[in-house]
Amino acid sequence: MSPEGVFAYSFVARGTLVLAEHSERAGNFPSVAVQCLLRLPSSNEKFSYSIDGHSYHYLLHDGYAYCVVTEESVGRQLPDMFLERVKADFQRKFGRGKADTAMANSLTKEFGPVMKGEMKYVAEHVGEFDKLSKVKAEVTAVQDVMRENIVKAMDRGVALTVLEDKAESLRVEADRYKAQAGQVKRKMWLQNMKVKLIVIGILFIIALVIWLSVCRGFSC
Repeated sequence: MSPEGVFAYSFVARGTLVLAEHSERAGNFPSVAVQCLLRLPSSNEKFSYSIDGHSYHYLLHDGYAYCVVTEESVGRQLPDMFLERVKADFQRKFGRGKADTAMANSLTKEFGPVMKGEMKYVAEHVGEFDKLSKVKAEVTAVQDVMRENIVKAMDRGVALTVLEDKAESLRVEADRYKAQAGQVKRKMWLQNMKVKLIVIGILFIIALVIWLSVCRGFSC
C-alpha cells in the first residue's frame, strides 16, 4: 500500500504552534488540521475529527501535539501506529532542547523527511500491524474471560488452588503475546535496517562514481 493511499498530511506542534509538517498531496489539510487543534479538549490524549471524507487524528503528549490526516476509511489502527512512532522519533531527535524554543515551521526541513519516511514505513507494513493488533485483541479477550471466571469462582467459593491455575493460564497467554509481539518488532527492525543499508550502498556508489569522474577530469 502506498503512503498516498493512506496519509495526506502530518504535523508536530508545540501547543498550537506548528514546528514541522509534511504533505503527501495538495489540499487545505494544514489549515483544517490547525483549526481542529484549536478545538481539541485539553483533557484528551487522543482525539479524531472526520471532515469531508478525511479523518484528523491527534496525539497530545507533554505539551506537544502530533497530527496525521488520513482517508476516513483507514480507521484508527494505522494512524495510531504512525503517531506513536512519530512521537518517539521527535522525542529522540529533539528531546527537551531545540523543540522547546523553535519557531513556527523551523523544524520542517529537519523533521519533515522523518514523517515522510514513517508514512512510507507504516503503509508498507499494514499486514504486520494487523497481525500484531489481532494477537493483542486475542490476549485481551482471554484476559477478560479469565477475570470473569475468577470473579465467578470466588463468588462460588472455589478452592484457592483452582484460582492459582487460572492465574497461571493468564500469565502463559500474556507471555505468548509478548513473544509474538517481539518477533514482529524484530522483523520490522531487520527490514528497516535492510532498506537503510541499501540506501547507504547506493549513496556510496554514487559518491564513488562522482569521485572517479572528477579524478579523471583532473588526471588523478
